[in-house]
Amino acid sequence: MNDRSEKIRNILVPIISVILGFVLGAVLMLVFGFNPIEGYNAMFSSAFQSKMSFGEILVGAGPLIFTALGFSVANSAGFFNVGLSGQALCGWVASIWVALSMPDSPKIVVVPLAIIVGALAGAAAAAIPGLLRAFFGTSEVIVTIMMNYVILYFANHIVNHVMSPDVISNKGVTKAVGLNASLREPWLTNLFGGSRVNMGFVLALVFLVLVWFLMKRTTLGFEIRSVGLNPFASEYAGMSSKRTIVISMIISGGLAGLGGVVYGLGTFMNYFVQGSSISIGFDGMAVSLLGNGSSVGILLSALLFSILKLGGQGMQFSGIPSELANSVIPLIIFFVAINYIVRVGLAKVMGGKKEVETVQEVESAPNEESEKGGKV
Repeated sequence: MNDRSEKIRNILVPIISVILGFVLGAVLMLVFGFNPIEGYNAMFSSAFQSKMSFGEILVGAGPLIFTALGFSVANSAGFFNVGLSGQALCGWVASIWVALSMPDSPKIVVVPLAIIVGALAGAAAAAIPGLLRAFFGTSEVIVTIMMNYVILYFANHIVNHVMSPDVISNKGVTKAVGLNASLREPWLTNLFGGSRVNMGFVLALVFLVLVWFLMKRTTLGFEIRSVGLNPFASEYAGMSSKRTIVISMIISGGLAGLGGVVYGLGTFMNYFVQGSSISIGFDGMAVSLLGNGSSVGILLSALLFSILKLGGQGMQFSGIPSELANSVIPLIIFFVAINYIVRVGLAKVMGGKKEVETVQEVESAPNEESEKGGKV
């Protein structure tokens, strides 16, 4: 298959998935008697109506970048980390706990410490399914799904029964962290019209570069990608699959934990009891898939998802029900999931019959290693 054609396809597939998502969303609006042009106009007008709206887009994108990076690293190693929500929750609770426990310490001490502890909490949560996968062959999908619930209720227990009453505002709600622990900066708040924009987005941009460097320019990144492609060949080449599995899951969980830190110290400034898994975990998976796991793709996808979520609220003001307003994102995810059809269609347009057959053969070939991470 032509490498140039493959690169073009990799770029076009997510773009076409987004377009098809918008088109099918418009069809749904027409079916239920709403004007899609007015609906999308309200969406984008709401998302870009002021400097404050621009700031809120960045607020939503920051945590999504971290969870998407976490999913991308695990996926590169051949694993499907579905526990990003729980790992992010660990980072959220841990960072808030540290920040509230040091109300009088200088910011230069509290913020780095809270960030590190939050990342370590997420990494520890991901290490458990990583160890079980590496040494006992358990499915990381099942373990991470179950751990989302364990972490959710354990976090609620910590807030209700473990944290000191001095840091609790109301039942199940902590006090807000002080200025010495906040990721918000007055100059950023003023620049974006009083929005909640914070240094979390800047930190996310830094980690986009760091993760790219790790995966593309280091020995560890090469080992992670090698194990993801073929763990048997990696073992034959002298790499330790078990070690790489655990390390990749720890990195994945640490990145998700940082998403929770940004959620806590930047977006909400406190912690409150959650009734279900936080959305940035599952949304981060979708962002990573739409962005094809690349740093630039993840950045653009996170911004798009943030725009759609913020703009969806504006669609409701124009009379479109929230169910329809929020349907575009899952439709985009749907077309990303069936990218096989999109790729074959592109092959027909861009190439001949031989190229179509090649795409079908590659996409339909059974690949146990890429789906399950292979046997260790």
